[in-house]
Amino acid sequence: MTIEKFILAAITTNPSKVPSGTAVFHCHDKEELEVVASNLEAILDGIAHQLTEEIFIIVRH
Repeated sequence: MTIEKFILAAITTNPSKVPSGTAVFHCHDKEELEVVASNLEAILDGIAHQLTEEIFIIVRH
């Protein structure tokens, strides 16, 4: 079984902008946001997409 076309994680510096229902990682600043997104991209074998300056999501296509 594989997980595809789902949001695997959301990474944000603004938790109020991310809905519940997925794993959410809270970061203090943009630098931490980019590091966490990059690490999760590798760990989850997904692709990081930046939606806004405050939000990245990790998906598997």
